[in-house]
Amino acid sequence: MHEMSLAEGVLQLLEEQAETQRYHKVKQVWLNIGELAGVDVDALTFSLEVVCRDSLADGAVFHIVREPGRGWCLQCSREVELPTRYHGCPHCGRYQIQVTGGTDMRVGELEVE
Repeated sequence: MHEMSLAEGVLQLLEEQAETQRYHKVKQVWLNIGELAGVDVDALTFSLEVVCRDSLADGAVFHIVREPGRGWCLQCSREVELPTRYHGCPHCGRYQIQVTGGTDMRVGELEVE
């Protein structure tokens, strides 16, 4: 389950920023996760709870903000929203779509003490 390693990466980022920004407690974290990022949100939420125990993020509330997948249809030259990576164009029905967004996961905002 790669969500556990994602959770460990989030905690490592929080700890590194705590040293740089001089905070000692994380209260809330907003994670922006693209629909095409391949992240199981339930598994990530569980992993964050486990990984953050007894750390500066113990008890922190993690808010998941889903970002839509986006692509450029090469056939009809339109930007389209993609619910899945291999979804056809909602306008022309073709599958010649170059993915342009919604593939990443990042920390959007923090509330710290």
